[in-house]
Amino acid sequence: MKRLFLLCLAAALAAVACAKRQQEPKPLYMWFDCEANYARLSHPDSIRHYVSRLHDMGFTDLVVDVKSIMGETLYKSDIAPYMGEWEGVTRPEDYDMLGHFIEEGHKRGMRVHGSLNVFAGGHNYFDRGIIYGEHADWQSQVYTEGRIVPISRIKSNYNGMLNPANPEVREYELAILREFAEKYPDADGIIFDRVRFDNITSDFSQLSKEAFEAYTGEPVADFPGDILRWSQDAEGTWSWSQGPLFRKWIEWRASVIKQFVVEARRQLKAINPRLLIGDYTGAWYPTYYYVGVNWASERFDPAQYFDWATPEYKRTGYAELLDIYMTGLYYTLVTKAEVDEANEAVGQRTEAGMTDEQSYWYCIEGGAEWAKKITAGAVPVTGSIYVDQYGDDAERFTRAVAQALRDTDGLMLFDIVHIIDRGWWSELEAGIAAGDPSRND
Repeated sequence: MKRLFLLCLAAALAAVACAKRQQEPKPLYMWFDCEANYARLSHPDSIRHYVSRLHDMGFTDLVVDVKSIMGETLYKSDIAPYMGEWEGVTRPEDYDMLGHFIEEGHKRGMRVHGSLNVFAGGHNYFDRGIIYGEHADWQSQVYTEGRIVPISRIKSNYNGMLNPANPEVREYELAILREFAEKYPDADGIIFDRVRFDNITSDFSQLSKEAFEAYTGEPVADFPGDILRWSQDAEGTWSWSQGPLFRKWIEWRASVIKQFVVEARRQLKAINPRLLIGDYTGAWYPTYYYVGVNWASERFDPAQYFDWATPEYKRTGYAELLDIYMTGLYYTLVTKAEVDEANEAVGQRTEAGMTDEQSYWYCIEGGAEWAKKITAGAVPVTGSIYVDQYGDDAERFTRAVAQALRDTDGLMLFDIVHIIDRGWWSELEAGIAAGDPSRND
């Protein structure tokens, strides 16, 4: 009888806890980009102002860039160069931007996370970053239009990415992550950004060739043609196609990224077990293999849906390694109905070769639905909105915020600069209120 009573009591308490969780407001994250907000965040009173304003709006979390795409840190590092100047504005090395955020955020009961651009090493528009200095040999080698060139020479791409397959690069980035965890023990979390390859065209260095051969146990007879092939049509337009080893190459690249995340989590948790491990990726999973990333749960098998995935590809999923996952619902179409209307107008789906269901990735409602399915409950899914995509369409922005918050486990806004520049504070509040009615109770 006593055992039955205890079992009933435990079940009742679990039900109460579940109901409480369902009633609790979903977390709201605001992102602070280090470049766009450099001048603004160079003053502690400005940080105080925006932290206070966000707190009053109900935001629970702040994400602060502390390592730029140039590989420079926003704090004094013993490893990476310091970002002490941007667009004519300078900061002294002892200016502790994140320290001010932690102090102001914690005063108000908010969580504060540091964001680091991991495998990024240069800004190609400014010829600035570690790939333009002592680590030029770490940059991605890009196979494009039939030739392999360093990424720093491709000025149409502002991202000067590093090669994640290089062991020296991985150890360097792990050292920076460890340094962050040791320097900021009061930080609540760390959010990885750009833990990826540059694109489908990278990395085609000799080092990557040898690493791939070690992974498969077989030599590549024709490199890079056995993986990727470029051709020109009669009008001179270049296009790429798959070689016979393409799918295995895709699997290998995803395994490189997963092993990095495995090691990063292990080392960070050893330093600070309470540090939350987060990651941002784009939500467009059907083509996210282009950048070598499988953000799915290991329980999801992409080979059942996509012809580019090998049967072993599912082993490269790393959702189980994350405490926070932010999926980039970076679409101007909000609902699946809007996708249908758009496709009816153009006579085809958004991506060639996709089924109707997969095409719904390319709207907020459909992208959120699939992100939840693919992560399979391994980690809460935070729907993320890129504010700048909405131009001057404030009404669509409000609907996008509401849809992302309604369909996922939380909301991230990238970036506060666009809210400030447009003055969309009331539009943001309206979207939050519509997307999470529990905040209005």
